[in-house]
Amino acid sequence: MYVVYILQSQTSGRFYIGHTKDLVQRLKDHNRGSTKSTKGRGPWKVVYKEQWFTKQEAWSREHKIKSYKGGEAFKKLLL
Repeated sequence: MYVVYILQSQTSGRFYIGHTKDLVQRLKDHNRGSTKSTKGRGPWKVVYKEQWFTKQEAWSREHKIKSYKGGEAFKKLLL
């Protein structure tokens, strides 16, 4: 199973969207500064997640969420 997730920075409030096979390890990587796109902006917390069977499904869903980031559809996910 793959997980599509949304993280929120606890310092800046910014969001990060991604997908992974191991969310626990991936969150550790983000908070350790091992991920270039989130380095120096943590700590991060998971605010949303959903599971998918294949990597392709997760990748497609990640990009769909990114396409409406900040809009009403994005805000509804976080409720």
